Amino acid sequence: MNALNNDKKTDRVLMKGNEAMAEAALIAGCRAYFGYPITPQNEVPAYMSRRMPEVGGVFLQSESEVAAINMVFGAAASGSRVMTSSSSPGISLKQEGISYLAGAHLPCVIANVQRAGPGLGGIGAAQGDYFQAVKGGGHGDYRLVVLAPASVQEMADLTIQAFDIADEYLTPVMILSDAVVGQMTEPVVLPQKSGKRLPEKTWALTGAKGRAPNVIRSYFSVVEDVYKNNVRLQEKYRRIEAELPRGCEEFMADDADVLLVAYGVTSRIAKSVAVDLRKEGIKAGVLRPVTLWPFPDSVFKRHAGRVKSLIVVEMSYGQMVEDVKLSVDCRVPVGFYGIGGGYLPSEDDIAKLVREAAS
Repeated sequence: MNALNNDKKTDRVLMKGNEAMAEAALIAGCRAYFGYPITPQNEVPAYMSRRMPEVGGVFLQSESEVAAINMVFGAAASGSRVMTSSSSPGISLKQEGISYLAGAHLPCVIANVQRAGPGLGGIGAAQGDYFQAVKGGGHGDYRLVVLAPASVQEMADLTIQAFDIADEYLTPVMILSDAVVGQMTEPVVLPQKSGKRLPEKTWALTGAKGRAPNVIRSYFSVVEDVYKNNVRLQEKYRRIEAELPRGCEEFMADDADVLLVAYGVTSRIAKSVAVDLRKEGIKAGVLRPVTLWPFPDSVFKRHAGRVKSLIVVEMSYGQMVEDVKLSVDCRVPVGFYGIGGGYLPSEDDIAKLVREAAS
C-alpha cells in the first residue's frame, strides 16, 4: 500500500504528525471525534476541538477511554465517518468496544500513538502494542486492518486510506504510530480526499420511515446466529487478505545480502544504518511493512531465497519478528534486535549484527 497518488496536492506546510493525521481525517470526511487526553497523542484531541466546529462536526472529550469508544460505536452506527485516538494504556481500555465494533461490522478509524509500557510505563516511543493491534487485542475472533506510518506525510496519507478501507469492508482500521512520528514536525502536503467509490450505507441507523428498520448488534442469543456472524467475519477477513494491497517499502533491497526489517520510526534508523554500511561495502537494505495486517508476506517470500539473513529491529522485545519468521517459512535465518522502555535502537548495535550476518 503506497501513499496516495496526490496529483492535486497543495503547498507543503510544517505540521506535527498528530496534527497532520487529524487534518487528514477532516479531509476524509470525518465529522465526529471522541477521545480522552493521554500523552503523546494530546495534539489530536486539541486539534480536533478547534477544527471540528469549523467544519460542522462533533468533538467531545469523553469522561474516559471506555466512554469514547462506545461513542464511536454510536456515531459509526449512524453512518458517520468517526475517529478516536489514544496511546497504549488508553487503547487497552478501548479493547472491549473495539471488539464490539468489529462484531457489529462497523467502520471507524482508531489511532494508537504508542508509548512505553507495560502498565503506565512512560511517554517515550515504543512498539510494544504490535501484538495487540494485529492479533485483534480484545475478545473473540476478529482482526483490524493496521497501517503503520513512518513520516508526517504518511500520517496524513494513510489516514485518508484508513477511512476508505473502513467503509469498504465495514471494519475498524487502526493507525499504529508512535511517540516520535506523532510528535515530530516535518513538511507535509495535505492530500485530497480520495474520491474512491464506496458502497452506500444502506445498513446505517438513520430512521426507518419508509423502510424496514435496520438492526446493528454484536450480541446474538441463538448459538447458530453467533456462528453465522463469525463465519461472516472470517469471510470478510479472507476477502481483505485477497483484495487489499499490502504495503511494504523496499529500500536498497534488490541486491542486498542482509535485509533489516522495521516499521514506523524504527525503519528510519534502519535506513540510516543501511546507508552507512553500503559505504563499507556491505550490501544492506531495508524492508518496511506499511500494512501490518494483512502482513505483506509475498515481499518477504520473494527475498527469502536470495538474501543471507533478515534482521528484525523493533522497539519491543520481539513481536513483529514472529510474523517475519512465518512469512519466510524457515528459508533464511531471521535475527532480532529489540529494545523497549522508551529507548530508540542503537545504530552501532544494529550495524554490528549486520556485519556479523554478512560475513
